[in-house]
Amino acid sequence: MTDHLFRDRAPITEAGWKEIENEAKRTLRALLAARRVVDFKGPLGWGASDIELGRADPIASPPQAKAVQARLRRIQPLVELRIPFEVARAELDAIDRGARDPDLDSVTAAAREIAIAEDRAIFHGYAAARITGICEAQGQTSVPLGASHADYPRAVSTALTRLRDDGVEGPFAVVLSEQLYKDLSASTDQGYPILNHVQRLIDGEVVWAPGLDGGVVISQRGGDFELSVGQDFSIGYLDHNAERVRLYIEESFTFLILSPQAAIPLTSGGKKR
Repeated sequence: MTDHLFRDRAPITEAGWKEIENEAKRTLRALLAARRVVDFKGPLGWGASDIELGRADPIASPPQAKAVQARLRRIQPLVELRIPFEVARAELDAIDRGARDPDLDSVTAAAREIAIAEDRAIFHGYAAARITGICEAQGQTSVPLGASHADYPRAVSTALTRLRDDGVEGPFAVVLSEQLYKDLSASTDQGYPILNHVQRLIDGEVVWAPGLDGGVVISQRGGDFELSVGQDFSIGYLDHNAERVRLYIEESFTFLILSPQAAIPLTSGGKKR
């Protein structure tokens, strides 16, 4: 627990904090998809502001020192994400009395929103935070999924062939949007779920990703995509009154694409049947 979270000022007992944190962790664990297929670096701590890129650009010499050469190092800043939410004090009191069914829907909703925000930044980019997304970087190489769900395994196979032709090794994972994952789980081809056909094509996992549009086939060999986290998801305190306590979930992170060719997006193409 870090001081900037001000948790010691909240009228929440140890039991209350435990329930809130468990609910947030359950939701984050279920929804965070990108962390399952990219390299994770950290947590580096709340004090981390940027990561070094190992590159530098020449700049003008210092005043009155024209013979001095100067170079400015490139850095990638970390972005802070925060989402506030409220918990009723009546529910906190119920937790302290031993209630096993507290209403913590607000915690779940906040955790879901910030998890999807992280995933969307990684997959689709976040220009204001200087983050280029995997699908954004590789938009020109995307493979259309086709008009029918039965065409999707062929699209995945095409993406895998392109990756291997570019010298990209596996294991490979397939990441699918929430709707696409649901559709493929329900659709069958010759009596077998199409999702099973997709799974047989790869040596990694098929990942459900509510923060992704379409899909992406990605190598998990390592060293291609890096998520750097300063402060990992933490819950802090804002204020309270007689009826509710205002809290927030916060994180800091940035994302780097080191080898863009190690992933190929899958895009919707045509009417499904």
